[in-house]
Amino acid sequence: MSIDERYYYEPSAGHGLPHDPFNAIVGPRPIGWVASRNTAGQRNLAPYSFFNAFNYHPPIIGFASIGWKDSVANIVETGEFVWNLTTRSLLEKMNQSSVSLPRDGDEFEFSGLTPRPGRIVAADCVAESPVNFECKLTQCIQLQSAAGEKVDTWLVLGEVVAVHIATDLLIDGVYQTALAEPVLRAGGPTAYYGISEENRFDLIRPDAR
Repeated sequence: MSIDERYYYEPSAGHGLPHDPFNAIVGPRPIGWVASRNTAGQRNLAPYSFFNAFNYHPPIIGFASIGWKDSVANIVETGEFVWNLTTRSLLEKMNQSSVSLPRDGDEFEFSGLTPRPGRIVAADCVAESPVNFECKLTQCIQLQSAAGEKVDTWLVLGEVVAVHIATDLLIDGVYQTALAEPVLRAGGPTAYYGISEENRFDLIRPDAR
């Protein structure tokens, strides 16, 4: 394919398409289903489309919030949060937890989910989720443009200090990604994807020892 056959645009001038392709290209992505509490103990649960893992040792995960939302405010206040794996069976409840409730609303209760206390952090785990990461805040960074202008988006990074895994997802001690039926976020307002073992393939790095 030649360069002339490619669609080209500069984001600052707009993309000229029916929907911004950016998050469809960078995808599918794991869902940042984040539980937190404020200093008064009020629970919050919200899904974030921009989420991933960033470091092995110590394990660090992070999500980006467009706007200073309750999750960010709570995590900065308390220094703690829990990430919960979204699975196919929990997709509708995850989506319900994205509702805009009043500050004193409880997304666990609204979505029909069970809060389970963390062992190390004060934030709750989603009991129905087969994997939970208890996290301690390491950094909260306000993003900025290449020109140095502040953006109303906040990157929250946390060290995973405790891990909960449903034992049926461990076969001979190896975590089975596809067996958990994780749900991944794609582009557009409604697109999600699942994965299956049938779609798996393996590659060995050239410098692997």
